[in-house]
Amino acid sequence: MLRNLVSPAIVRPLTCSKLTARAFSTSFVQRQATSTNDSGYTHILTETRDKVGLITLNRPKALNALCSDLFHEVNDALDKYDADDNIGAIVITGSQKAFAAGADIKEMKDFKYVDTYKKNFLGHWAHMVDISKPIIAAVNGYALGGGCELAMMCDIIYAGEKAVFGQPEIKLGIIPGAGGTQRLVKAVGKSKAMEMVLTGSFNLNAQEALQSGLVSKVLPAENLVDEAVKTGNVIASMSQPSVRMAKELINKSFEVSLSSGLRWERILFQSLFGTADQIEGMGAFAEKRAAKFTHK
Repeated sequence: MLRNLVSPAIVRPLTCSKLTARAFSTSFVQRQATSTNDSGYTHILTETRDKVGLITLNRPKALNALCSDLFHEVNDALDKYDADDNIGAIVITGSQKAFAAGADIKEMKDFKYVDTYKKNFLGHWAHMVDISKPIIAAVNGYALGGGCELAMMCDIIYAGEKAVFGQPEIKLGIIPGAGGTQRLVKAVGKSKAMEMVLTGSFNLNAQEALQSGLVSKVLPAENLVDEAVKTGNVIASMSQPSVRMAKELINKSFEVSLSSGLRWERILFQSLFGTADQIEGMGAFAEKRAAKFTHK
């Protein structure tokens, strides 16, 4: 949940109100010519690439520490992309130095229990899992604490070669609070999750994350976002009712028994025979041509 205790000389967390949006590289600035960036956002950048919505976390001086305002902006952008019929998938990324180094310690250090409970602190982070369209995390650099949890909330994780995943909250006298004790164990297994969470200092590099199943691909940092967007566009080319049902079923498999999951899968499978896309898809296969889905 919390940003890692990287050397204070390197990390100087700032409060959200003092940061203004800026791009991470000249090449990113150049791409804004075709961007749909909402100037109302302070801590993220948004861009549309074909059928993919791209969200870039943009607090470079704080290594993209996840303050509350940033997450509200992420949720707002996700809602807009989810409601946009021209978007079929979403990519979330950060900079090459940090996907997100954790939640904002400076913002929360003086919180009291009653305050966090009454305001349901971190509750708004859970909104991501209600997004119906697939979300791909393109992780370069640090994904620690809340950054690791944010990546795990996504449906697919691609990692740059120098990505680092960890849950260092225990060093601050707390524990992960946004899925680090729940999603991590399902991804890497009990023993490795215990070691990561209980020591706070055992992190996974990109290759270890790949071997453990936490991520599905490791790519050169400079190609990472483009490859994630490419995958997003492949997903967007499929029948969107099928994509949404498949995402829902895979995520639900972590919450229900096998028999319940299989029954739910069968019912949704059967329901797709009431769609125009099923007729088109199977017809195209029989006719040996590419399917032209209408998402109906």
